Amino acid sequence: MAGRTWRSTLPLVMGGLKSKSQYARSFTQSVQTVTLIPGDGIGPEISTAVMKIFEAAKAPIQWEERSVTAIKGPGGRWMIPPEAKDSMDNNKIGLKGPLKTPIAAGHPSMNLLLRKTFDLYANVRPCVSIEGYKTPYNDVNLVTIRENTEGEYSGIEHVIVDGVVQSIKLITEDASKRIAEYAFEYARNNQRTSVTAVHKANIMRMSDGLFLRKCREVAENFKDIKFTEMYLDTVCLNMVQDPTHFDVLVMPNLYGDILSDLCAGLIGGLGVTPSGNIGANGVAIFESVHGTAPDIAGKDLANPTALLLSAVMMLRHMGLHGHAKKIESACFDTIRDKKVLTKDLGGNSKCSEFTGEICSRVQDMD
Repeated sequence: MAGRTWRSTLPLVMGGLKSKSQYARSFTQSVQTVTLIPGDGIGPEISTAVMKIFEAAKAPIQWEERSVTAIKGPGGRWMIPPEAKDSMDNNKIGLKGPLKTPIAAGHPSMNLLLRKTFDLYANVRPCVSIEGYKTPYNDVNLVTIRENTEGEYSGIEHVIVDGVVQSIKLITEDASKRIAEYAFEYARNNQRTSVTAVHKANIMRMSDGLFLRKCREVAENFKDIKFTEMYLDTVCLNMVQDPTHFDVLVMPNLYGDILSDLCAGLIGGLGVTPSGNIGANGVAIFESVHGTAPDIAGKDLANPTALLLSAVMMLRHMGLHGHAKKIESACFDTIRDKKVLTKDLGGNSKCSEFTGEICSRVQDMD
């Protein structure tokens, strides 16, 4: 059923420039150091939960905790602290909890700053139905791949005259080709059969037209993968009617931001949706994409599932498939049995109790 489908498809999140064997050689020889960014609000609690589960699973990971709260560097430009950047540059792999952006004039989005700092060009979110967690949709099994560096989120805005603001949507040939190649490589590496390019080239003929043209060109090199193209509004309509028609979807930044959250809603929300960001130079940051939930922070009520499943994606990216499967299975078995669940999953258990149950199941597998 859906749970078993997830277990066979929660992905290898890798870039198009390395083979599976190269990744395995890079990361599985010994204990690996991962940069941990606990985040804000419930971030520290769910990060602690993940660390406990990894310890129970004897995952060969050691954590290097860093804060990424932005500071002003030379010339007044916002930047992440040098020790955090150095940690990511050295370790290449990071796990990140939810981050808040302080309300201050000119202060950047922390997530956007991380993407720009490490050129995290591909956001990957698998949305797969979880057995035992009832939602209005069954057998959802799709992946959204979002271009993460440009589009409307390029941050190019200015006032033309009083009362008139212009925001520039930046689409480049290089970024469009890179994300298209990633999507097709991803589909091939994960035994997916089709890629759908999501666009509005009928309206934005030059910008989305360029994105679509690059997708078409890349598709010519992947004849084993079915390629389709569809307007964003049509995708949204068809998605809520029957999401099983979709497999891998690739799209520009803003569309991906919206559509990936819509797809998360199909399987129960952001609290159960993993996410990975793939960057240049071998850097990858895996994250929970839900909010910081300050109203429940420190109350032992948070659900660590999204961050845990993102960490499972991280393990697969690193070639640690055995540990990934063990943790993933323990998490899904706990949800399916419905005995120890946090409130948002339909239960009344605390975060520590949910974490403890997963730890026990992991240890029973030894």
